[in-house]
Amino acid sequence: MKLFGTKSTISETVDATELAPGDYRLPVWFFAFEGVLAAAFDILKAFPGAWPVLLVLLAVNIGISLTLMRRRIKLAKALWHGKDTRKIALGLIVLRVGSHFAFNALGLAVTSTVGHLLFALVMAASTVGLLAYSQSTAIRAITRSRTLEPQRAA
Repeated sequence: MKLFGTKSTISETVDATELAPGDYRLPVWFFAFEGVLAAAFDILKAFPGAWPVLLVLLAVNIGISLTLMRRRIKLAKALWHGKDTRKIALGLIVLRVGSHFAFNALGLAVTSTVGHLLFALVMAASTVGLLAYSQSTAIRAITRSRTLEPQRAA
């Protein structure tokens, strides 16, 4: 494929199948989807009528993941096969359940709309932060494996 904007007579080609590690980065809006879905429990507690919107967001998230983000499948595989991602998912579940149990044990059960919105915000922020960390770790691993591949071939 020719690079646009070059005026030289030598045509340069780019291998579109090989992506740079930075090209694997997930877009910011994907993290927003994940944050909202992680906060879904408290969003539903605060606004019980929001479940159709959350279902639509879930369907859109799955559709986008299977279509538009297809070229980032290597990152997704690295993320899901990594122990860190499983630890993060388990940690978020423990945070969700444990914090509610802890507040209930202290007699501070979260029952108000504002309380659930604050919990939703904390869960969304935690999810986005941990996913960003997991992504950077996976990209470093992909980059490292790419630098090691030529050494193995030699």
